[in-house]
Amino acid sequence: MVEVTRIFAKYAAGIQYAALPGPVQLRTRHLVLDLLGNMLRGRHDAESSLPLMAAAKAMGLGGSAAGGLGGSAGNHAVFGEMTRWAPTGAALLNGAFAHSLDFDDTHAAATLHPGAPTIPAAIAAAELCGASGADVLAAVVAGYEVTNRLSLALPGGDHYDRGFHPTATCGAFGAAAAAGRVLGLDAAQMEDAFGIALSQCAGSLAFLHNGAWTKRFQVGWAALNGLSAALLAREGFRGASEAFEGRAGFLQAYAPNPTPARAVQDLGRVFELMETAVKPYPSCRYGHAAVDAALALRAEHKLKPEEIEAVLMGLPHKGMKLVGLPLEYKQNPQNVVDGQFSGPFVVANALAYGHFGWDSYALLNDPVLRALMPRITCQFDPDVEAEFPTNMAGKLTIKARGKNFVKMVRVPKGEPGNFLTEEELRQKFHGLADAILGAEQAARLADAALSLHLAPDIHGLTRLGVPQAALRLAGE
Repeated sequence: MVEVTRIFAKYAAGIQYAALPGPVQLRTRHLVLDLLGNMLRGRHDAESSLPLMAAAKAMGLGGSAAGGLGGSAGNHAVFGEMTRWAPTGAALLNGAFAHSLDFDDTHAAATLHPGAPTIPAAIAAAELCGASGADVLAAVVAGYEVTNRLSLALPGGDHYDRGFHPTATCGAFGAAAAAGRVLGLDAAQMEDAFGIALSQCAGSLAFLHNGAWTKRFQVGWAALNGLSAALLAREGFRGASEAFEGRAGFLQAYAPNPTPARAVQDLGRVFELMETAVKPYPSCRYGHAAVDAALALRAEHKLKPEEIEAVLMGLPHKGMKLVGLPLEYKQNPQNVVDGQFSGPFVVANALAYGHFGWDSYALLNDPVLRALMPRITCQFDPDVEAEFPTNMAGKLTIKARGKNFVKMVRVPKGEPGNFLTEEELRQKFHGLADAILGAEQAARLADAALSLHLAPDIHGLTRLGVPQAALRLAGE
């Protein structure tokens, strides 16, 4: 039996930022920057944010008036929020807000979003103990590796078929690894943290049926669970042994045919973090190749929406489940969550307006889009399937002017093989953050994220994530 729990625990407890390869160090800072933008805008634009905050306050997770910005309990930062929170409240809200726009990073083969549960747990733990920026970044790497590798070992597709949401389930363990590393857990304590997280990991795909807000909530709850598990372990609370590989462990209980050895294959030498993509569009990743294709065909042939007779969106099997079926539902999105998982909606935006960003969701009832979406159908495409999971490919066929215009995109923008430049990452960040912080403060926050490895603690970063009105109240 492969001792996955012991191996992961030793790895997460011992990882050091200075020992990581240079490209991994830089990519980690880029991923932190990307998630911060999602947190900031998610706090203000997601319709679920205010009810979630009210419930968090009712649960005693914080919500005090802005005051000093240190690291005491009940005084933790939620990005874009003027009040202060308990550490668990901050982890929950930052995690949920990071995932609320569905604009956060993705790992194609693992079919999940590793950053949203992992980074908020690491930041909350760092505010508690005053950890350095380098330690936070090392912890983030550990969290990404645990999250991604667990899903690969399930594998993620089988996990999905059972109705689980791997970002939430696997993410709870990644959050525990990240928080535990920041808190300085040794390997034995880290094993306890994983065993405690095992009692909490949950997440259902049922949100797909009615546009429920549970997808973003359960990701935030995974961040809270991971932080709680690490804190319990730090205080000597015993967790279940063999949390991953045991008969009642995660891998055996949550999928029918797991491969535990895959979880720890080349651990410390091959970084699954480097296989994590950043989204250029705020929707399910399975639709992004088609958006790239739509934008390219529109620009190349000067296509106008009224000229388009029909569009065929070619998808892999898993993509059909998420953005293609049932077709009548996908062609008629009623809310933001519907739109995020609608292939016809995202492609219609690209074809009609040559753009698809967060503000495009204000066009859910736009008459041009409503006229175009019924002409867009989704179909399983064997050529696209052959690329998966190596590439999140897609194919678009547009019938217009009596011709068929076809484009296959194998590696969509933002994937590891076609990653965003630092300038493009900054542009995406400012497109989300400027409306909340103002351009000047947002630029300072971006600089702080990109230089986090030099920071003596996390507080400079979290201060800059608070809107200026709160900083004035705090006397900053």
